Amino acid sequence: MKKWNLVIDVALCENCNNCALATKDEHIGNDFPGYAAPQPRHGHHWIEIKRRIRGSDPMVDVAYLPTTCNHCDAAPCIVAARDETIRKRSDGIVIIDPLKAKGRRDLVHSCPYGAIWWNEELQLPQKWIFEVHLLDQGWRQPRGVQACPTGAMRSFHLDDEAMQAMALREGLETLHPEWRTKPRVYYRNLHRYAKCFIGGSVTVVREGVPDCLAGAKAVLRAGDKPIAEAATDVFGDFKFDALAADGTSYLVEVSHPEFGAAQQAVELRDQSIYLGEIRLGGNRELFLGGMK
Repeated sequence: MKKWNLVIDVALCENCNNCALATKDEHIGNDFPGYAAPQPRHGHHWIEIKRRIRGSDPMVDVAYLPTTCNHCDAAPCIVAARDETIRKRSDGIVIIDPLKAKGRRDLVHSCPYGAIWWNEELQLPQKWIFEVHLLDQGWRQPRGVQACPTGAMRSFHLDDEAMQAMALREGLETLHPEWRTKPRVYYRNLHRYAKCFIGGSVTVVREGVPDCLAGAKAVLRAGDKPIAEAATDVFGDFKFDALAADGTSYLVEVSHPEFGAAQQAVELRDQSIYLGEIRLGGNRELFLGGMK
């Protein structure tokens, strides 16, 4: 049986909030019996975009992470409800019954992702319903997907085998797989938000003036093992991305056949690291990092 899935590309999200606004436009002031009661005008973010800034000047990037109900196949909220107050449809979509859930504020805290919101006026827990009321009428995608101008958010109606094959083929990930909730919301380029980078800028002195060095070789080592390799771009920059901030000690080696080599040890803890200017040539020092 085909089921609904959402795929979000973190690298394409520009924080325009069209998806969130389209969802609010659909649900604020609108009652869809059997699916969802009206969303309040203020306080709820059924689609919420989180932001993370990585690195330091001048090597900085910003990633945006749209989050929402994950429509988990092993949903903790369904377990907490203990009855048909929350149910999973055969197409994979999880629904909080707007009548049976009245007064069940405890369900808000049952979602480890924080995707359930409390409607104080209606005394009701609520969340994003994948616009299933529209899908049941023949729509091919939720409004949030339809409103995304960059294609960062896409929906897929596939059987589980096909979806898992896509996830494996395209390197899709879910949020907190260690929680074993089996989300149906997948992310591409999740490392842009969830992991760190180590980068630097390589220069040489030409005619007495510092100049960017393109084509230098940069190698990242963990212990004696090389784990990544990059070449500097026209600005002399290199970056090793998708690294876990777990306290691992790395050695960065930079070399060029004409201008020599330099290296620096670095420990990656909780933030991305920009090594600064790495000057090759002459005495072959690693400037600003202070290592030779």
